[in-house]
Amino acid sequence: MALSYKTRKRLSLLILLIGLPLYVIVAINIVALFERPSILVELGVYVGLGIIWIIPFKSVFKGIGQADPDADPNDQ
Repeated sequence: MALSYKTRKRLSLLILLIGLPLYVIVAINIVALFERPSILVELGVYVGLGIIWIIPFKSVFKGIGQADPDADPNDQ
């Protein structure tokens, strides 16, 4: 299922404004499950979770910063 540029742009905004803050709360709660972990363990968990969240959304964010490829070039 190929998403249009407009749909991907809206979906990426939704993910960043709603999904990412929720994911941060989940990550903090995961670290809180450990009983006072060392700073390196805590850093490793945050870095790992920071990389893992983007993997399913890679195709949504790809090319969002570029101009709309479906737009009419004469329409400026």
